[in-house]
This record gives sequence, C-alpha cells and structure tokens, in this order.
Amino acid sequence: MLQPVIVGNKQLADYTHIVGRELIEEIKDLAKQLEGSRVLHLSATAFGGGVSEILYTLVPLMNDVGLAAEWQVIYGREDFFNATKLMHNALQGNPQDLTRKQWKTWRSYNQMNAREVSDGWDVIIVHDPQPAALYSFVPAKAAGWVWRCHIDVSAPNPETIARLLPYICDYPASIFHMQDYVPHGMNGNVHIIAPAIDPLAPKNMALPPDDARHIVGQFDIDLDRPLMCQVSRFDPWKDPLGVIDAYRIVKQRIPDVQLALVGSMATDDPEGWDYFNSTVAHADSEPDIHILNNFNNVGNIEVNAFQSHADVVVQKSTREGFGLTVSEAIWKGRPFVGGAVGGIPLQVKDGESGYLVKTVEECAARCLEILQNPELGRSLGRTGKEYIRQHFLSPRYLRDYLRLFMHLSSNGR
Repeated sequence: MLQPVIVGNKQLADYTHIVGRELIEEIKDLAKQLEGSRVLHLSATAFGGGVSEILYTLVPLMNDVGLAAEWQVIYGREDFFNATKLMHNALQGNPQDLTRKQWKTWRSYNQMNAREVSDGWDVIIVHDPQPAALYSFVPAKAAGWVWRCHIDVSAPNPETIARLLPYICDYPASIFHMQDYVPHGMNGNVHIIAPAIDPLAPKNMALPPDDARHIVGQFDIDLDRPLMCQVSRFDPWKDPLGVIDAYRIVKQRIPDVQLALVGSMATDDPEGWDYFNSTVAHADSEPDIHILNNFNNVGNIEVNAFQSHADVVVQKSTREGFGLTVSEAIWKGRPFVGGAVGGIPLQVKDGESGYLVKTVEECAARCLEILQNPELGRSLGRTGKEYIRQHFLSPRYLRDYLRLFMHLSSNGR
C-alpha cells in the first residue's frame, strides 16, 4: 500500500466572494456529471515544492464537489531521489544524463510502486517524472490515466527525454503548463492547464500589515528599511546567487536595502542542502542578507509575511516549470521583478503588473526603479492582484481538471 496523504477539508463555497458566482456554478454543473468518480493523485513527496501545495488544495476541493479523491505518495530511498533529481535537471536542459544504473534504479522503484497501487480507480493522475513509469506497468488499475508535468521540458537533454518518452507518450491524457513545454513525440491527448494558488491557504490569505511586520521583525529584519525578497527553493534554476548580485548593485545606490532569501528544503531534493550552502557562501556573512528556510521556523505564515511586507519581490529564475511564487507574491499586491522564462511571463504583464528581466543588471535596475518610486510599486501591485484573481486561483484550476475528466469519460477512456 502506498502512503496516503491526509489533506483535511475545504469548501468551494468559501471562494465565491473571491472568484465570483459564475465560476462556482460552472464547477458545480461539471461536478454533478462526475459525482462519485474515484480519483487518485500520485506524487513523489507530500512536502516542499509547488506540486504538494497544489494537491493540498485540489484534492479536498475535488472531494467537496462530490468526487472521491485521494492522494498517495510513492516509496523511494536516497538512490532513487538522487536519480530523479538528476532527471529533473536534465529534463530542464542540464547536460548530465542519468547513468545506466540510475535509469535501472528509477525503473525498478516504479515497478515496485506500481505493484502497490490499488485497483478500481476512474482516473489516476501521475505527477512529474519520478513515478512516470507507473502506467506502463499497471494500466488496468484505472479506467483513465493522466500524466501531469510540472516542469519546463521545452529544451531537454536529448538522451534523457528519449529514455523517458516511451513511458509518457502513451498516457491517455497528459497535462502541461504551456504548449511550449510539450516534448516532440507525445501521442496527442495533450492538455494545457496552468497551475494556480489557493487564496485561502495560510501562505496566501490576507494578512494585516501589522501582523506581517511583527512576523518579519522576528527574523532580525529592520522594519524601517527597504526589503527585497525572493521566495523559492534553493536550486540553481532559481538563481539565488544572481539575486544576491542584483541586491549588491542596488545597495550601491540604496545603502539601507536588505535582502531575504526564503525557501523550503524538500524531502525529494538531495541537492538542496548543497546549493543552500553555496548560497550562504556567496552571501559571505553580509549582515543585511538573510537566508532562511523551514529549519529556521519559516512556514507558510512566515512566507506570507515576507511577501506581504517586502518592498519588491523577486523571482529571478533562469529556468522555471511555472513559478507559482510569482502569483503568490503578486496576490499580496506587491511589485514584482522576475526572470522572463517558463511560466513567469504568463503571470506578469511586463510593465503593467511587474517587470520581466533577463540579466542581473536588469533585475537590479527594475528593483531600483520600484524602490525609488513607491507609487509605481503600488500601481504594479494593484494591477497584478486583479490579473491573478482572474486567471491563477484554485477554483479555476479545479474547473479545468473537471473538464479534463469529462473529456476522458466522453472518449471512453
């Protein structure tokens, strides 16, 4: 038996005042036609990263509208997660492919986990490459299967995608964030669904400014001086070293500025601690650079406080699956500066709701512009929040999944 994840309860009705009654009614109409459908989400971990955050909202909302949804986590040891982290990076363009032994490890863990998947599901959704081979081993355990890709595979390592493709191309349906991410060789049935954030989750719910100040102040941040902040995993693609470099350029013009790099360490990310340590080394004990993670008691409320309090929020990714921290930051009404990569441009109208940049120097220039013109920052924040409300909140994401389930059903799965 795979490990079940306890997700709690959520009510769709609680979102009505945020997203509007029209969308809520559309979801209810779709759900009526799918009532009682058994849906299983499978992923590699229940902690850290955007996939788990999405599922902690999506699964209970599916249950609230009448589906019988569950979330289970596959089993893996360090050798498996080392291999899948390498695979993750290679699929995003890293030149290093898995060794033959690592591919064998990945396949054998998939085969072992496949035996533990229970029978009788209407739909199984397999999230990301770690468990991607499950369908090939036990296709009869569900009437419909979906592979959900959360990473940018627009320019993958050719050897890696060639080895993975036979396991993903025959899924009855697949979901990608963007059309640009769909690798050549997928056998149709591709669906484009952008992810979303939960506006009622502790990380995104409205936080009074005084509460945000109080929380941020507990981490030795000077509340009366400007703050730049990036919230992300400690990962080469998130470029925290580049953020530090941009901050140092800003500091030459605004000596009072501070920087907070806030991230969580995920259980399936063995390289995370190495890169965290590299980030600390690059900061070189500079007192105005604060590098924090979940082992410093930084949880969802603290992340919310940092994003709500920051004078400018940065996401200087060099590659990005989607980057939901962008929607999270903009939802707080904060001015945003981020890398013009992956799904970030989908969430930001450059010059209207934030700025898109390609270099350290551009990042520093835009941050300076915002810090020197608070009214510009407020304008960017207001425009951005409304755009996120319309396009990137979890009820819309639920609706898109229900539409996909209807499509699977009408195609006879």
